[in-house]
Amino acid sequence: MFERKINYYETDRMGVVHHSNYIRYLEEARCKWLEEMQMPFSQFEEEGITIPVLGVNCTYQHHVTFDDVVQIQISVKEYTGVRMTVGYVVTDKKTGKTVLTGETKHCFTNRELKPIHLKKYNPAFHEKFASLLVEGEN
Repeated sequence: MFERKINYYETDRMGVVHHSNYIRYLEEARCKWLEEMQMPFSQFEEEGITIPVLGVNCTYQHHVTFDDVVQIQISVKEYTGVRMTVGYVVTDKKTGKTVLTGETKHCFTNRELKPIHLKKYNPAFHEKFASLLVEGEN
């Protein structure tokens, strides 16, 4: 689980986190999650693999403010080897309330941004993602 403290500059005039910042939080959590699974973004890039974001969907349920800490739980909702959907649940650490639920959709491409099948480019990474989908781990 990824934790992040809210900075003052991320809040709006009402004193709550501006909705656009959550997209950054999801990316930070996703990068940390990949590192923890021994699949850092840097290794994908070294192998000529990119993971562009195809779409983002978020539902905002509660707000957080400066100095609050959010926890972000990640899961693999869909994985085909070419595409992947990552799910997120963001909670307020202090209250336990769900702040946001969402997902990001991705594909795997080469450096020329042509879709690839991860199984061919890195079978070990493919197996990790596939096992997360099957076993429901996160």
